[in-house]
Amino acid sequence: MLDLLLAGFGNVLSPQIFILITLGVAVGIVFGAVPGLTAVMAIALCLPMTYTLGPAAGISLLIALFVGATSGGLISAILLKIPGTPSSIATTFDGAPMMEKGEGAKALGVGIVFSFIGTILSIGALMFIAPSLARVALSFGPHEYFAIAIFSLTLIATLSSGSMIKGIFAGVAGFAVSTVGIAPVDAITRFTFGRVEINAGFSILTVLVGMFAVAEVIRVAESAHRKGGAPVAPPLLVRIKGFGFSMAEFLGQIPNAIRSSLIGISIGILPGIGAGTSNIISYIAAKKRSKTPEKFGKGTIEGVVASESANNAGIGGAMIPLLTLGIPGDAVTAILLGGLMIHGIQPGPMLFITQGPLVYTIFAALVVAAIMMLILEFVGLRLFIKLLAIPKHILLPIILVLCAVGAFGLASRIFDVWTILAFGILGYAFAKAGMPTAPFIIGFILGPMAETNFRRGLQLSSGDFTGFLTNPIAGTFLALAALSILWQVYAALRPHKIATLPNAQD
Repeated sequence: MLDLLLAGFGNVLSPQIFILITLGVAVGIVFGAVPGLTAVMAIALCLPMTYTLGPAAGISLLIALFVGATSGGLISAILLKIPGTPSSIATTFDGAPMMEKGEGAKALGVGIVFSFIGTILSIGALMFIAPSLARVALSFGPHEYFAIAIFSLTLIATLSSGSMIKGIFAGVAGFAVSTVGIAPVDAITRFTFGRVEINAGFSILTVLVGMFAVAEVIRVAESAHRKGGAPVAPPLLVRIKGFGFSMAEFLGQIPNAIRSSLIGISIGILPGIGAGTSNIISYIAAKKRSKTPEKFGKGTIEGVVASESANNAGIGGAMIPLLTLGIPGDAVTAILLGGLMIHGIQPGPMLFITQGPLVYTIFAALVVAAIMMLILEFVGLRLFIKLLAIPKHILLPIILVLCAVGAFGLASRIFDVWTILAFGILGYAFAKAGMPTAPFIIGFILGPMAETNFRRGLQLSSGDFTGFLTNPIAGTFLALAALSILWQVYAALRPHKIATLPNAQD
């Protein structure tokens, strides 16, 4: 194994492949940072370039794009309150408040370092425990996926700071929006009003860009109109030392990073869930385990660490079923599967036997790409911060145009541009009504997963609902979901009970 790994590093560190990895990471960071552009688009656009390259060089380039784009989303999530990718949704929850408090450099530094740590831990999992974890993931069926989705949906109240009712309403609204289009299993058209453009439903990218980016542009435009001009954010360039945070803060976040990385790896292995879910679940887990949960959402590095460790840990997690079983877990790994097959590589259990040197070259490429991601983002840290010196009335229209270009690039339809504007208005309405956006996004992401697997589970059990309860794994998750609901109701009612005690005001 060690000999194969050393040979893999020897291949990757050759001038041609090393330059390709460096360029791939840099391009990936740009695609991740620009709202509307994603790792999927980066890899899809660069895939034709690998046709004339050898297998090692071509796959290394695609992997570098994957690593760079996954981490790049933290830049706009922190600096602009706009998640560059679905995997950086939770980064906005605390990264943006830190930026507003003048700690933008610290938030970026924390995100960059723990993105690297999450990636390295997931590569370790890929190298050492891939076959065992892949077999466990392969045993999951519709009953298990439905139970996991329901358990995740019950955690919506955790993100509902303020009114739990508003949070639940936002989550239900997100679930409802996810049902638009052709229904799973029986292919019945729902809520399309005769518009063929909506048959496929709404893309997660258009929803994210609209709810976060366009809504933020509208909100800033409103405040600029009232004050007579958009305020210029401070450049925050006051002697950034290293990555902007202390060694004590770094060591204090190691348990959080390990826990979040394990969540990211585990969810990354499960096909169809992805980093868009893992970063939110790890954020919730960090908030529950924190000694100061009241700081979450107000600007704490714990939230940034949880989100960025988890979403980058999903890289190695998603590669496990891809390489060991030939099963892509999301759109990115589906394109990577196509890239492997173009070069005559058939992923599966025999891959480690028939093409061992190439497998370890892929492992080495992941490690080198992670290191280059850390270096390039560290070098660009001060450049990223300078974005804050650009007046908002100049920066935000540019962002809006890029969002429109990204939405149009999804399927070359002007309909998607109108869609992001519609969701932007909805996101602005949410902000004015004091309703949280995160539960809406969770409901939208997990809704199709819950519905599809619920209907498939009923088909497998011939319409018998007890199949979800008698299945050990599904039953356990559903029991946890019930306990979660009871606990959150108790936690919501407890302050009211205390306030009504006779001596509560004494």
